[in-house]
Amino acid sequence: MNATLLFLSGVGFQEILLIGLFVLVFFGAKKIPEFMRGLGKGVKEFKDAVKDVKKEVEDAGSTGKIEDGK
Repeated sequence: MNATLLFLSGVGFQEILLIGLFVLVFFGAKKIPEFMRGLGKGVKEFKDAVKDVKKEVEDAGSTGKIEDGK
């Protein structure tokens, strides 16, 4: 959990609350769930892509042959 919160090292509770209130006022209560849903889908796609790349690297390493991507 520490790795995911490294960028928040200097941010306290009051700052997070202020950011949350700003987002609530700026986007409105109806848009926040839609925004978070889209953010979740983006994170899931990113994780899947990273997993695929890791698998390709491991497969290439186990065969001892890395193909040129050109």
